[in-house]
Amino acid sequence: MKREASDVKRQEGLREQVMELVWAALGAVNPMRAVARNLQREGNQIRVGDRLYELPSDRRVAVIGAGKAGGGMAAGVEAILADRIGEGWVNVRYGYEPSRPLQRIRVHPAGHPIPDQAGVEGTRRILDLVEGLDEGDLALVLISGGASALLVQPVEGVSLEDLQQLTDELLRSGATIEEVNTVRKHLSQVKGGHLARRITQRGAQAAVLVLSDVVGNPLDGIGSGPCAPDPTTFADAWAVLERYGLLDRIPATVRAYLERGLRGEVEETPKPGDLLFEHVHHVIVGDNRTAALAAAERARALGFHAEVLTTHLEGEAREVGKVLAALAKEEARYATPLPHPACLILGGETTVTVRGDGKGGRNQEMALAAALALDGWEGVMVATLATDGTDGPTDAAGAIADGDTVARARAMGLDPVDHLNRNDAYSFFASLGDLILTGPTGTNVCDLAFVLAF
Repeated sequence: MKREASDVKRQEGLREQVMELVWAALGAVNPMRAVARNLQREGNQIRVGDRLYELPSDRRVAVIGAGKAGGGMAAGVEAILADRIGEGWVNVRYGYEPSRPLQRIRVHPAGHPIPDQAGVEGTRRILDLVEGLDEGDLALVLISGGASALLVQPVEGVSLEDLQQLTDELLRSGATIEEVNTVRKHLSQVKGGHLARRITQRGAQAAVLVLSDVVGNPLDGIGSGPCAPDPTTFADAWAVLERYGLLDRIPATVRAYLERGLRGEVEETPKPGDLLFEHVHHVIVGDNRTAALAAAERARALGFHAEVLTTHLEGEAREVGKVLAALAKEEARYATPLPHPACLILGGETTVTVRGDGKGGRNQEMALAAALALDGWEGVMVATLATDGTDGPTDAAGAIADGDTVARARAMGLDPVDHLNRNDAYSFFASLGDLILTGPTGTNVCDLAFVLAF
């Protein structure tokens, strides 16, 4: 189908506006700014959120942490605390290091989403810093999305290779991030509150700055809660593996360790009510809603009627894509819930059950499913993206779809249904030039979806 030049120009303009929404959302959760809003130095006092810490001049702060936003968070901390920092070590994903090395905090790249040896070595250095803490010291812990993979110390008897195989099986199974983390917490010596236990055993206190990438901001779920009480159990971890048919596909060492936990032969993760958490203070410095609200504000400035519908979007990506398309159709036909031009904003995190051998991510798959459902509809557009800039194992953050996407694809000889069945949304949208490419953003607060009608 040949499109009029005016239609093409209009669509290009809308794509430019979508990217303005993307950059507004990402700017609102810039890690350095998020830290600056929640950390202040006042002489020998350090304020973290609403808590004030008195530190004698001979005491220094140890800065530790992990996550995709760790580089920006560390830079923000160093800019504020400067010489009050003794040492620091933060693990980040490859490609997420600051453009310039920091003076007092080492930012160490490692593997994500599958953990690697660099993550193990970096975690060992973090624990060395913890072992050097004395009574009255302060550990400033920086946690952001990706910390589950980047903070790695398997339990005794489970190797890194075992953990890699387990992680791959879990990520391909369609399990939610909460379910994945339930398993990971029970196979780690640092997740599920264990890092907090190590810090407080030294007589030190932990102040934890968190950039949330989990729907609803549960502290035990963000980065697998290294400093948070863990309400889950070995039985819960076993139930996740059973639910997704993985018990016979995981390494024997993993199964044996979890069985020991079920029999009570292995100590559980620290639970809510444990007195150790009296010495731990968490502050959420940024989250998905922060980004969504910023996008809505920018959309209004561009002339849209805008509303954040939810920041709790979850489910199978291709099914959620149909829901986004349904919202677009309702808005296009009935101007509901907003007058035109309208921008509906949704945030959260979906999952993908991998069935094929294609390349893509949950946001690209969501956009492809939406494109199929919107085929032939005029005046609608759906854009989806991962706020970290890397959707699945790709260099794209997400993709843009509209009522012409499927027709354009078929005119190029592409079969959208086949691409969806093979989990191959990346090559589909790459051929159309409709990928959202931001590069690594240095932040991570789940995903965003924009539904436009005009």
